[in-house]
Amino acid sequence: MCRILSRGSSFPAFSSTSCPPSMGVVNYVIQLLGFDPVFFMGEKQYLRPLLVLSMLFKELGWNSIIFFAAIAGIDPQLHEAAVMDGAKRWKRIWHITLPCLMPTVVVMLILSLGGFLNTNFEQIYNFLNPLNYDRGDVFETYVYRIGLQQFQYSYTAAIGLFKSVVGLTLVLLTNAIARKASGGEQGLW
Repeated sequence: MCRILSRGSSFPAFSSTSCPPSMGVVNYVIQLLGFDPVFFMGEKQYLRPLLVLSMLFKELGWNSIIFFAAIAGIDPQLHEAAVMDGAKRWKRIWHITLPCLMPTVVVMLILSLGGFLNTNFEQIYNFLNPLNYDRGDVFETYVYRIGLQQFQYSYTAAIGLFKSVVGLTLVLLTNAIARKASGGEQGLW
């Protein structure tokens, strides 16, 4: 049962606490290649790469939808005119697609920098265990530990206010830079 659930489960806390480290799809492939299994959730050096890969996997789909919608909104007559003028695919991408995508890129950049200090608490908290805790402690897990476990509500409220002020500053600064760089054409306001 453990072997089936660890291969089919995307819930990392289950595989790290309930199954031995030799289980899972990746360790199965590693063993097929003749190497020893690796306890990814228990060794500190693997925590950050695992978090980066899982966050990329989580965010890539939504960002792809946004950018595909922006590409679909480009007027096809622009590409048809470029083809008639003899432009090849790379020239059309460089001179039509990328300039038409720039407003979307700027808005996505501004919005993502607003949440620069925010991490996905649930995702990180599921990856944490006593073996890798010192590498995975971020603002949210620190606030959880201090605020909800040690009952220091005013201190954690100050941390939240600090994060909000930094996020607002980044949004305002990025928007000002985008407007200045584009001659006032791009930005949120």
